[in-house]
Amino acid sequence: MARPRANPLSPSTSAAPEAEAQPRRSRTPELPKLDRAIHERIRLGIVSSLAINESLCFNDLKRLLKTTDGNLSVHARKLEDAGYVTCTKHFEGRIPRSDYRLTATGRRALDAYLRQMEELIRLTRDQ
Repeated sequence: MARPRANPLSPSTSAAPEAEAQPRRSRTPELPKLDRAIHERIRLGIVSSLAINESLCFNDLKRLLKTTDGNLSVHARKLEDAGYVTCTKHFEGRIPRSDYRLTATGRRALDAYLRQMEELIRLTRDQ
């Protein structure tokens, strides 16, 4: 009588002993935990741009990052919520203007993020 085939998608109780019989690999180094508030491309661009400029208006950031109004405003808001940037809104004549600045907390977060990325690069190169 033919033995029924195991379903490859269902958990198998016989897989565990086979896994234990295999030799253990050396433990991989812990990777640094990246700050998700900064790690996204647009947010990293905002924080990096503000790190080298005292302040930038919304349209300057939009032009530098080559993004849309909606995309930039959503990411800028997340950075504001994290306390990494401040936004000052005012009018120049009849034209509304939003100016962004990096906070001290944002600068520290960027410095920590850059150290984490440097560590990740070092770990990658050491492999």
